[in-house]
Amino acid sequence: MFSAWNRRDRPPEEGAAAELQGFAVDKTFFSSLKGILLETELALTFIIFICFTASISAYMAAALLEFLITLTFLFFYATQYYQRFDQLNWPCLDFLRCLSAIIIFLVVSFAAVTSREGAAIAAFVFGIILVSVFAYDALKIYQTEMAPRATQGTQQ
Repeated sequence: MFSAWNRRDRPPEEGAAAELQGFAVDKTFFSSLKGILLETELALTFIIFICFTASISAYMAAALLEFLITLTFLFFYATQYYQRFDQLNWPCLDFLRCLSAIIIFLVVSFAAVTSREGAAIAAFVFGIILVSVFAYDALKIYQTEMAPRATQGTQQ
């Protein structure tokens, strides 16, 4: 009963690919600079999560939360789903994601190294590397997305 009503309201489909068209993955995104940065952030965050799970479980929530946020941004950018939410300023959200991750991982990494366990020291090393990747990502976002908009606003 409901399937006939739904078919009437939908445009004609061209196979199974038409249903998945909303979440089609742009495979070229993964080889772009932004894709490589997000993949690196995701991998390092997962490694830090594993290190914190093995040593200091109190800090693993920060790594898990940042892993999920980075995974969400990777999904939105890879599927270009973020373009459907044009009211949000995505470069600014991405820049704030990077800045908050820098602050969180600096604090958590230096707090974890005080325990002097092997996994905590590994988490500290990977945390410092991750902070540098987040800082580079924030710099690239600022240079390519935010700085040109600021100069356009002053010229008009």
